[in-house]
Amino acid sequence: MKIRKELWFGLIFMSLVIIGATVMLLSVDKITNGHLGLLMLSLVVTAIMLGFPTAFTLMGMGMIFSWLSYDQSIIKTLDLMVQSAYKTMASDVLIAIPLFVFMGYLVERANLIEKLFKSLHLAMARIPGSLAVATLVTCAIFATATGIVGAVVTLMGLLALPAMLRAGYSVPLAAGAITAGGCLGILIPPSVLLIVYGATAGVSVVQLYAGAFFPGLMLTGLYILYVILVAKLKPDWAPPLSAADRMVTLPPLTQQLTTDTSAYALTRLVSSLKGSRNAAVPLSHILRQLCVVLLPGLIFLIIAVSSFRAATTVEAVPVYDIQPIGSFSYAPSTEDNSGGLQEPPADDGDLRVPSASGLQEPPGAAPNPTEQVTANVASTTTSPTAEPEAPSTRAAPTWWWVCFAILGALVSLFYLFLSFARLEIFKMLLSSFFPLMILIISVLGSIVMGLATPTEAAAMGALGGFILAVAYRRLTLTVLQEAVFLTAKTSAMVCWLFVGSAIFSAAFALLGGQDLVEQWVLSMDLSTTQFLIMSQVIIFVLGWPLEWTEIIVIFMPIFIPLLDNFGVDPLFFGLLVALNLQTAFLSPPVAMAAFYLKGVAPKHVTLNQIFLGMLPFMGIQILAIVMLYQFPAIGMWLPELLYK
Repeated sequence: MKIRKELWFGLIFMSLVIIGATVMLLSVDKITNGHLGLLMLSLVVTAIMLGFPTAFTLMGMGMIFSWLSYDQSIIKTLDLMVQSAYKTMASDVLIAIPLFVFMGYLVERANLIEKLFKSLHLAMARIPGSLAVATLVTCAIFATATGIVGAVVTLMGLLALPAMLRAGYSVPLAAGAITAGGCLGILIPPSVLLIVYGATAGVSVVQLYAGAFFPGLMLTGLYILYVILVAKLKPDWAPPLSAADRMVTLPPLTQQLTTDTSAYALTRLVSSLKGSRNAAVPLSHILRQLCVVLLPGLIFLIIAVSSFRAATTVEAVPVYDIQPIGSFSYAPSTEDNSGGLQEPPADDGDLRVPSASGLQEPPGAAPNPTEQVTANVASTTTSPTAEPEAPSTRAAPTWWWVCFAILGALVSLFYLFLSFARLEIFKMLLSSFFPLMILIISVLGSIVMGLATPTEAAAMGALGGFILAVAYRRLTLTVLQEAVFLTAKTSAMVCWLFVGSAIFSAAFALLGGQDLVEQWVLSMDLSTTQFLIMSQVIIFVLGWPLEWTEIIVIFMPIFIPLLDNFGVDPLFFGLLVALNLQTAFLSPPVAMAAFYLKGVAPKHVTLNQIFLGMLPFMGIQILAIVMLYQFPAIGMWLPELLYK
């Protein structure tokens, strides 16, 4: 029987792991529990590569080695298992996982991706490599809404790959754009990976979402820039769309107003409101078109006015008068001073209540620091006083002017070049692009701005996905059953992984494996940069045989305790890991995105062509990791701004 190349790679890698573990055990004078912990880690990786279920492999190895560590005590082993599992599953953050997954499956079943891709590739028709660019944007949006890599790659393989091949695109470029774009869902929030990392590393999921926002946009932008450069330098790899492919068909009623798709829409619609030009066209149709035309300007004005008021209004802060109402002294007084609190005489212990006039100094006696300790006891009377001089407004901040200058320029360009063809494309975007963007922005905005916890936002996202499926008339009992079943299946897998990871981590710590790894890393006397390079290289290599879930739950508990020794923020480390774990789906031989695409691609598209197309995008991922390390503000600026 002939063994495939990827199986040869797996067998060779497992052989290296076993040989390395054997050499390690034979080279030490005495085998300690720490060495047993490293042996357990090696056996877990080997068993997973042989095809054993990850969660149950982790639990089984953890219990076996815990039993050995506890001197074959079954009761202690079971106690450790129960406590570790309960501690993990008691986390409220994990509730967000099934809700986000359910939202993703409902959005997928709403079949928005076909309309989204068609409208985007028509809107970007004049950009070099427009089909590949539209594919990347569609993948980014849809992957963000669903977070399910396999579903996005499969659907785009059915939809975008045939379109790009018919247009004459290079097979590696088309395959690379689909596989790389489909993997963006594990980085761009709301990402299940970030939830799993946050729960494993003890990092706030809210801050992870805020931190991953700009790195995700940066990576998407680098992908798009690469495609545009390739289309410019190698036009035969990404030919421009023909006039027939850019053709937009006008509705029948609009065709009665004009047959010229390049005609300016706004003036023609306004002039058709009266006279004989609209004799055969209902007035309601013209008014509906005008409402669509005026919608961007109206939304811009509403957002600009409301945000300007919020940015320039200064809330009045009430001012409170602080009035001392009493004080006390521990110094004896020579006179009967009824205006203050005096120390009681030693003979009768009489305590005199202070009057409202306050504490007075004894006449002719200066306070002696060695004999008198005086403390003022004050309380406040909360009587707010108005401050008429305080300004009620302030100048608009610079960011407001910059943001709305850009938005205003975009709206102006929309009206400046608004032909009937572009109006139809805009209507297509209204029915496909904007509903998804509203859903995504609502979910992410409520989390990042602190209006809702990730779990609450996930519940609202699931409701939004339900509403979208109803609005597009895709919600049937069969669709609902499939979404619920797939959600339960995915959530159960993730939860079992968490339980297995908790038991494995507890056993690894019990054996002292973590201490041994920490001592080994510290003995290398690495700088922070060297440690980060080493850790990212290890994660990159692990991405070949393992999936991201296995890397997170097995190896993050090993790396996280080392971060304090090198002064690395776990949040920043998580962003690097999230960028790096894109390679888990793109790096051969176990590149799951390639196999998803191969399953739906035409027969003449080979696996080697798909792998070849993914390599440049893997290089872009490495470039993005380097950029994030050199400029940490890409990921850390937003969390520090919002949660400082």
